[in-house]
Amino acid sequence: MLDIKVTLTQTPKQKPVDESALGFGRIFTDHMFLMDYELGVGWHNARIVPYGDFPIDPAAMVLHYGQAIFEGCKCYRTADNTLQLFRPKDNLARMSRSAERMCMPVLDEETALEGLKQLIRIDADWVPHREGTSLYIRPTMISTDVGLGVHASKKYCFFIILSPVGAYYKEGLKPVSIYVEDEYVRAVRGGVGFTKCAGNYAASILAGDIAEKKGFSQVLWLDGVEQKYVEEVGSMNMMFAYGNKIVTPKLNGSILPGITRDSVLKLAVQLGYEAEEKRLDVNEIFADAKSGKLTEAFGTGTAAVISPVGVLALRDEKVTLGDGGIGVISQKLYDTLTGIQYGRLEDRNGWILKL
Repeated sequence: MLDIKVTLTQTPKQKPVDESALGFGRIFTDHMFLMDYELGVGWHNARIVPYGDFPIDPAAMVLHYGQAIFEGCKCYRTADNTLQLFRPKDNLARMSRSAERMCMPVLDEETALEGLKQLIRIDADWVPHREGTSLYIRPTMISTDVGLGVHASKKYCFFIILSPVGAYYKEGLKPVSIYVEDEYVRAVRGGVGFTKCAGNYAASILAGDIAEKKGFSQVLWLDGVEQKYVEEVGSMNMMFAYGNKIVTPKLNGSILPGITRDSVLKLAVQLGYEAEEKRLDVNEIFADAKSGKLTEAFGTGTAAVISPVGVLALRDEKVTLGDGGIGVISQKLYDTLTGIQYGRLEDRNGWILKL
């Protein structure tokens, strides 16, 4: 593990006064963690410095060839003022898997975790107190080598920034409406769909914009070959409930292996539900919703944790899932997982890292 140099800001920012108006990803803390990589040298110069702009050459390879990956996790403040992280090691391990696929250096996960812990301790006062709020953590790696020509960079920068964020559901858990995208595709097996690379999200923006203009909250992506098998929703994995059975698309190389997805599947079994991973035909989903066989659906992800789905739409057809409200399973999983994250319930899986 590298030594981490610390330089504290001499001009601290004004912290938010109204935590009900935090929103998501608009406010950033006083400091950030960085470390550099160079081929032949390895990871070096681990440091915590005041939050600020990067100097970047116009020919930096990230701007031209897109070697950029990131992660997202959170720090929570419990009722007794303890700060705790949820599965940060799993996020950093997934980042290393993303790096391998993008021909980037595997992360020094030990130094990155230590840097994250020190960074949060320094900016601890930025972790909000209001119910449902948290400190969002964005680890990122970009290529910084200067030069044109399509090949792997020899230099990289890894950094972590922090952002206090508001409750995802300001007025409580509410179902969303989702549009099934059957023209554009996000990823294919053998590609980079299982990574959190910037390009995946860039490729999703157009479809998301179209769905938003049609009045929908998110896009449900189908497979890139036959365009009929359910994959994932925007920044969330998808799950469907048939009574006490939860079914989710099987990981196939084009679906992000979500940390929340994995947590929900494990919790579901512990709570007495049956969980299955398999290919899901969107036409069967619509038929099952119409017949009442499909009782509820929800997305899983870091930002929302659980996002109940009230309506699915494909072209001109709309179906209501369950009674259009929040299902019993969705509510139970949300209460259980957030209960663990905020320290209200016991963590029996070793997911919590207390600071």
